[in-house]
Amino acid sequence: MPINITMPALSPTMEEGNLSKWLVKEGDKVSPGDVIAEIETDKATMEVEAVDEGTVAKLVVPAGTEGVKVNALIAVLAAEGEDSGAAAKSGDGAAPVKAEAPKAEAPKAEAPKAEAPKAEPKAVAAPAANGHAAGERTFASPLARRIAKEAGVDVSAVTGTGPHGRVVKADVDAAIAGGGAKPAAKAAPAAPAAAAAPVKAMSDEQVLKLFEPGSYELVPHDNMRKTIARRLVEAKTTIPHFYLTLDCELDALLALRTQINAAAPMKKTEKGDVPAYKLSVNDMVIKAMAMALKAVPDANASWTESAMVKHKHADVGVAVSIPGGLITPIIRKADEKTLSTISNEMKDLASRARSRKLKPEEYQGGTTAVSNLGMFGIKDFAAVINPPHATILAVGAGEERAVVKNGEIKIATVMSVTLSTDHRAVDGALGAELLVAFKRLIENPMGMLV
Repeated sequence: MPINITMPALSPTMEEGNLSKWLVKEGDKVSPGDVIAEIETDKATMEVEAVDEGTVAKLVVPAGTEGVKVNALIAVLAAEGEDSGAAAKSGDGAAPVKAEAPKAEAPKAEAPKAEAPKAEPKAVAAPAANGHAAGERTFASPLARRIAKEAGVDVSAVTGTGPHGRVVKADVDAAIAGGGAKPAAKAAPAAPAAAAAPVKAMSDEQVLKLFEPGSYELVPHDNMRKTIARRLVEAKTTIPHFYLTLDCELDALLALRTQINAAAPMKKTEKGDVPAYKLSVNDMVIKAMAMALKAVPDANASWTESAMVKHKHADVGVAVSIPGGLITPIIRKADEKTLSTISNEMKDLASRARSRKLKPEEYQGGTTAVSNLGMFGIKDFAAVINPPHATILAVGAGEERAVVKNGEIKIATVMSVTLSTDHRAVDGALGAELLVAFKRLIENPMGMLV
């Protein structure tokens, strides 16, 4: 019996992937554990292993195909002793169609169609069964509703003759003239405007109509950009963000960093002797954030509808910019690791993130995150929380500023940080306590060495 190979779900959020490369060809024999293909997900390129033994009878989906849905048939194996040709027929016609990029040509703008005026019908008041079922929403023009309200007429009792049964002015006038319309109920006040359906985003066609044809180029979204957009909308519309900002003096931290790097032992590599580690300010920020969460354990949490998830470890995600988007590899148990370990682990994760070689467990989960734009000279900003985290720390540039100490103006290197919190899990006072604990570690960095 033919063995179907389907597009695997390589992460909980994966809905589709790109089949970037086949590592086998038709006629090859494979065994469980053999790597047969490379799949590009929204975050990484991953290898797919065979789980059954057999002969590749048909590669249903060609290499380079984009947008292959999870569980879609991608190949067929012939079991031992089975005819490969017969097995291949089971995959005929099953290949998904490659997603087409949107055409760069802007759709032609069409003038809105004018509604032809209808003859003034002689409308009569209609019972609920004749026009609108009980409890069903009545569609009526704003003018028709206003006239009906002023005349004390129940608009739901009027038969509409407009498009799709919509009640228009002529219908209400006819109902009033006929004297048969039910009086409007006076019980419930009109619903506030905020209760109306949410305004939808502009469609692609509506956006493109705003620009002159030929004045732009369309670049199709890849899986990563689609996932980032979906998760950002989810985060910003479902999480009640709350922001806290304070300044941290960096002079003691910078001095300690210089001492630690100067004391780094040398190790032999293919490129010669190099320091065993080289700390960055961001490495020390990661450590301080992790230790602050351990000092304020109530803030080391995630919100669910049924319970608060209290984490036992501080797993810090670090935003890394990669071509086409952003990924957040995680330093697990960062509170327990030395600064040198965090530094080397972060360099490895960032390098593999940029080549899309991270495993799902290396970028999924975590209990908080750090986003640092200081290297771009950004003074301060507010980051969007990445579920299931309840916090994210936005780190600005360290810069020399005038500060007042003991009544005198001094120059200090100052860094502004902003903590975004999920107000359901971390309220203002708890968030402030966490940020103060972070500031204390940054300004007294020896505490991160003990």
